[in-house]
Amino acid sequence: MSEFWLISAPGDKANLMAWERMNTVTHKANLSNNSKFIIPDLKVGTLDALVGLSDELGKLDTFAESVIKKIAQYIGDVLEDSKDKVQENLLASGVDLLSYLTRFEWDMAKYPIKQPLKNISEVLAKQITQIETDLKTRAAVYNNIKGNLLNLERKTAGNLLTRTLTDIVNKEDFVLNSEYLITLLVVVPKSSFVQWQKTYESLSDMVVPRSTKMIAEDGEGGLFTVTLFRKVMEDFKAKARENKFIVREFYFDEKELKCEREEMMKLASDKKQQYGPLLRWLKVNFSEAFVAWIHIKALRVFTESVLRYGLPVNFQTMLLQPSKKSAKRLRDVLNAVFKHLDEVAAASIMDASMDIPGLQLSNQEYYPYVYFKIDLSLLDCS
Repeated sequence: MSEFWLISAPGDKANLMAWERMNTVTHKANLSNNSKFIIPDLKVGTLDALVGLSDELGKLDTFAESVIKKIAQYIGDVLEDSKDKVQENLLASGVDLLSYLTRFEWDMAKYPIKQPLKNISEVLAKQITQIETDLKTRAAVYNNIKGNLLNLERKTAGNLLTRTLTDIVNKEDFVLNSEYLITLLVVVPKSSFVQWQKTYESLSDMVVPRSTKMIAEDGEGGLFTVTLFRKVMEDFKAKARENKFIVREFYFDEKELKCEREEMMKLASDKKQQYGPLLRWLKVNFSEAFVAWIHIKALRVFTESVLRYGLPVNFQTMLLQPSKKSAKRLRDVLNAVFKHLDEVAAASIMDASMDIPGLQLSNQEYYPYVYFKIDLSLLDCS
């Protein structure tokens, strides 16, 4: 399962026994894999400030989650045909996400704990916002190159009636710079090759004998050249159409064809040059954003735990990974083990008229312990 539950409960002696009981039951029944999630001693500040911070952290949590999801999805877009390799590119601090979560350590260098919680929150918000801004800029550049190249490549797809002829025709296939003569390109159905060879010279007057040559063929037909006098061109087109031979509207322009070929080569080269640095940037900044997101989760647990359990700060945090199809049973065990906390919480802070931080009331559910979900399935881009 790629879902994790981050929970906290008071750390006094009575509750340490509850923790032990919870660990024993979940381990024996194989309900979850549990690991300690250590949050350092952060500066509490005032309770009023904590209430305000609680709301801000909720919004920041959602924002950070959306950014890491965007990066993960874009890594899949960039990898194109190698989407099965997305997960191996999603690392946090050089390790897989499960290892990072289960061995979480607060980054003291990036987020010094001596500063107020609001300052740490603002640093995290600034970091995530900058990553999102950079992602938009880099993605726009790469998508533009990729889109233009795709449009040119699409022109080389399709049948001979619709596809570009840039990579097919050569100067030698045409009579050029003639005042009287012109070479046309005609798409002939496969079943009509013999008919074309027998009749093309007689479709109109002034067709140059033995001037046809097939220069390309696909599953549906062939592309033939034919040279004739300019003044009979419209008559030839009409007669050809009556016989289900389609004249392509194409006039050989060496400069234009050269430009189109060079543009495709340049776009392909630009895409190749952008690919490596972009993928490296995505991997580095996915890691940065993910690490920041988990620190936001830690801040939320800390804030809600202080609001729920009061001062002095004394609570334990645990990361649970529910076993497959065991979520409901695990929830029942947790509710039973920590049921005694409900009376304390209800008496001290629960008020039906208030939206109280720390009480998870989504879907009308309330848990006697602090609870946050970390859902890694949102990073599944396969």
